[in-house]
Amino acid sequence: MKRHFRIVLGAAVGLTLIPAPLPALSRDAQPRAAPLILAQAQSPEEEELLRRKKREGAKRDEQRAPRAERPAQRERAERPAARERETVKRRAAEPEPAIAEERQKRRKEREAVRQRAAEPEPAITEERQKRRKEREAAIRRPENAARLFDSAKEKPVRRKPGAETDQPARARAERLPESDAAAHARASTNPVQIGSVLSEEGRRIERPRRERPDVPEGAELVREVNNRFIFQTNNTYFIERPREERFIIDAREVYYEELPRSRQREVVVRSDGTRIVTIRNRWGDVVRRVKILPDDREIVLVYVEDDHYDEVLEWRDPGLDLPPLDLDIPVRDYILDAEWVEDPEDYYTFLDQPPVEQVERTYSLDEVRRSARIRDKVRRIDLDIINFEFGSAQIPESEIGKLQGVAEAMQRLLKENPGETFLIEGHTDAVGAEVANLALSDQRAEAVATALTNVFDIAPENMETQGYGEQYLKVETQDPERENRRVAIRRITPLIAPVASSE
Repeated sequence: MKRHFRIVLGAAVGLTLIPAPLPALSRDAQPRAAPLILAQAQSPEEEELLRRKKREGAKRDEQRAPRAERPAQRERAERPAARERETVKRRAAEPEPAIAEERQKRRKEREAVRQRAAEPEPAITEERQKRRKEREAAIRRPENAARLFDSAKEKPVRRKPGAETDQPARARAERLPESDAAAHARASTNPVQIGSVLSEEGRRIERPRRERPDVPEGAELVREVNNRFIFQTNNTYFIERPREERFIIDAREVYYEELPRSRQREVVVRSDGTRIVTIRNRWGDVVRRVKILPDDREIVLVYVEDDHYDEVLEWRDPGLDLPPLDLDIPVRDYILDAEWVEDPEDYYTFLDQPPVEQVERTYSLDEVRRSARIRDKVRRIDLDIINFEFGSAQIPESEIGKLQGVAEAMQRLLKENPGETFLIEGHTDAVGAEVANLALSDQRAEAVATALTNVFDIAPENMETQGYGEQYLKVETQDPERENRRVAIRRITPLIAPVASSE
């Protein structure tokens, strides 16, 4: 029997004969010789290359197949996303402790803000109620509080005969003026015709009169302190300055002129061309003051008809002709303690109020300075938040910021009416000599006015200063008392200027 062999070529052993099965033969078929298959043994590198090609081919075949035919691969690809979704769900159901605590904290803060917006916190409400009670207690005035009006604190003086007859009843029957114009209703029956402050021709002089040539009858010159003159009249001291040094600081030019009737005109020229013109009578009292803008428009600051004023040789308090003031408004609407001010808007609202009674005529600036009864016609702000060192007139730098609220109110009023004038009053306690306290209080008032100009740009011509020493105590005591060491502010425009210039 014939046998067929498959020949495989080997690399090391040569030819190997492998028997192969014989194909089935039909009767007609001729037997054919079986083909010889030559096989060569492969090296390890070739085998690895072959396996790699097989894997790459299988991968290409699998990628060409539809997705439905690759469930295992899809499952492996979606497994990380599924795990991530499961993690997010688990965290949402049970947040980590740190995350949950932070979220709760922010939620509570937002809720607290909403509650404060809807209703003040109890602590804030209690604090405001406490301050309100303290203020009401202060308004009720302690037992040792001095009298309310400065005119009631003065020493008794000789009154004009008949001044205390039926005038008080008429004063009590009058209504509280609703505006400056209403307060000037009587005085405005005969409108005042005011000419230009420069209409009179003057003679230029080199220097002003430094000393007062004459002393009015009824007054005695007691002492001169730091260019200030201290007089005594009717058992009362008052202090005056012959010149306002604040007006000429940074001035481009200052000159003086002699006018008829022994009057004198001072002209201060600012860098922008604005002129401040002041006319004084022979006693040195201011009877006219005007601000002339660069466009020659005149704004009246002080005006008094001086025909009779020049003829009076004796200084006399015009308040002696008036009945005692009968106030029919709450004290808090008449005196504003800066210590209790919570909203700076209160300063403006308070200063914008009209006088508390009728103004009979326009008074001179010096009449207002000397007469407590005339000053009592307008309301007062007590700046008891400014603390001076004992015996000092310097304002500590830390205290200047406390003037911002009242300074902004003054700026707002001056924007509405550039002719406004504010009186800055200085007061001391009763410790020390009366004359020394008078000079100290005047220096303190001037220090506040200077700070308002240098820091808050309040024009110096819109402020007047006056010291009153220990004469008008707020608390009746001879001991050191902080409330007596104070500065006060009044808007005196309706007392010293016609209504036409302020409205």
